Amino acid sequence: MRLSRSLAPVTAAAALVLLLPYQASSHARVQNARPTDGQPFGAECRVRISGSHVVAHCHNPYVRTDRVSLHIECARWWDIDTDSAPVDDGPAVTVRLAGRCWKEVGGAWVSHRPGEI
Repeated sequence: MRLSRSLAPVTAAAALVLLLPYQASSHARVQNARPTDGQPFGAECRVRISGSHVVAHCHNPYVRTDRVSLHIECARWWDIDTDSAPVDDGPAVTVRLAGRCWKEVGGAWVSHRPGEI
């Protein structure tokens, strides 16, 4: 009888977390910013996931600098999602961004922001 009383708060907390909508329990995705001056913008990025490691290569063919960041969402609830620091990807430059999870990767993407001209 004592065991069921000690499990009651844990069961109630687990049920509450499972009933929360997904949007309330997950973090917001970063939206890509687009410049308003009409100039071509945005590096082309290729993201490769291999086990728990993520590598992104971004090449910027345009004149305007693109600030890119790698965002990694880990598959396990206890594994911490990561966001890299923004890196300036200048004209005709390729940059490499890397990160990892402890276990499996749930998803990875690159966000773009206009940099200095």
